[in-house]
Amino acid sequence: MPNGTNHIKLQEFYKKSNVKLGDLVIIETDNGTHSGILIPRYEYADAYHLVLKLKSGYNIGIDLGKIKSIKKISEKLEPVYKSDSFAKYKDYLSHKNTDKDFPQGKLPHLLLLSTGGTISSKIDYRTGGVMAALTAKELNDSIPELKGIADIDTDEVLNEYSENIKPEHWSLIAKKVASKILSGKYDGIIVSHGTDTMHYTSAALSFALQNLPIPVVIVGAQRSSDRPSSDASLNLIGACNFAAKSKFSGVFVAMHYSISDDVIACHIGTRVRKNHTSRRDAFHSIDVSPFSLIKKDKVEIPKQYVELIIQERHNNLESMIVKPDFENKVSLLKFYPGFDCSMIDYCIELGHKAIILEGTGLGHVNKECFSQIQNAVNEGILIFMTSQCIWGRTALTVYDTGRDLLKLGVIPLSNTTSETALVKAMWCLGNFTEKKEVIKTMTNNIANEFTNRLVVD
Repeated sequence: MPNGTNHIKLQEFYKKSNVKLGDLVIIETDNGTHSGILIPRYEYADAYHLVLKLKSGYNIGIDLGKIKSIKKISEKLEPVYKSDSFAKYKDYLSHKNTDKDFPQGKLPHLLLLSTGGTISSKIDYRTGGVMAALTAKELNDSIPELKGIADIDTDEVLNEYSENIKPEHWSLIAKKVASKILSGKYDGIIVSHGTDTMHYTSAALSFALQNLPIPVVIVGAQRSSDRPSSDASLNLIGACNFAAKSKFSGVFVAMHYSISDDVIACHIGTRVRKNHTSRRDAFHSIDVSPFSLIKKDKVEIPKQYVELIIQERHNNLESMIVKPDFENKVSLLKFYPGFDCSMIDYCIELGHKAIILEGTGLGHVNKECFSQIQNAVNEGILIFMTSQCIWGRTALTVYDTGRDLLKLGVIPLSNTTSETALVKAMWCLGNFTEKKEVIKTMTNNIANEFTNRLVVD
């Protein structure tokens, strides 16, 4: 049935029942009673169901034919977005600053930069979907507990869902962060970001901004800020606690450690990955433990991190390295049974300068691709190998396939994640012109993209 017809049918039902979209209603059906807000059906929906947004934040569809009665409780509602909506976290969020925490009781000075994403979104009761709506100031003002942690300034870099983020946006964010650090005003910077590509951005900033004097913490949310099940407030509070209290600098990602609301994990920017579509504990450190666990207002650092490249805060702004450029012409190709090797030829045609191959196991692709790989290498394209396994490292000397790939010129990247390898190649090619320099930088540890040995919980 055409969408227009669907709309008309539902509108006739609403008119007959004296209700409209956005009204809070109570509906009695054959299966029980439900109360919630009427929201629109999505564009491909049928004409025989209405959609009700429940108090829990979830939507349900109700068959019109099973509705016994529908009664309006109140007129069209706007989204509820009040600072006291986080009162249930009162015990977790309790924080009292003392002279011991900060000299003369002075709060640290943080900056919250917004780039968009779910953490800056709320439910649009006109469409029933999530929309980007909150500015950095609104996000900060909505969480009164932040005022007990730091003096927070706010600013916007852009307003994009993270699937729309491109390498040029990484450059924009890096330049903005660098300029704010060089102002000398801040003890830490928080970057709010959509979760889908947050680990790409954290890797990008890790390479673009080196020898940082203060922590830069990227934070997001799996569920929009006005949902009762939102993780936005606690993630942001955890990020601010880390930025304010940790004695270490660098680029980090702060998200829920588990599905519970008791611990926030702070991950190294190049070692983190999103591993679940919707759970609050979607982000995990790969081959290492989370760098820090924030429990209430306490920042805990595992002992094993003394062996990794983690700098302490410092006041030498001149020593910060800012290289914010990225080259777009890099591909990430995932090998699979039946992989069309002509994809490599296509990368040559597109003028790509590097290819990240995500091979099986220790870093393998089938021999049918060898001629295409050799052609790419002969054309001056750099071929790097990662593994599609989440944990572990490449090793091209174990099997003859790997040894043959090495002879072709394929360069293994140990336990660098595929996403971080892609970003690093883009960064190297954007900042170095000599191929030898690119290879040297790609195979050397810059920002903990390699770990010398497995460090896990």
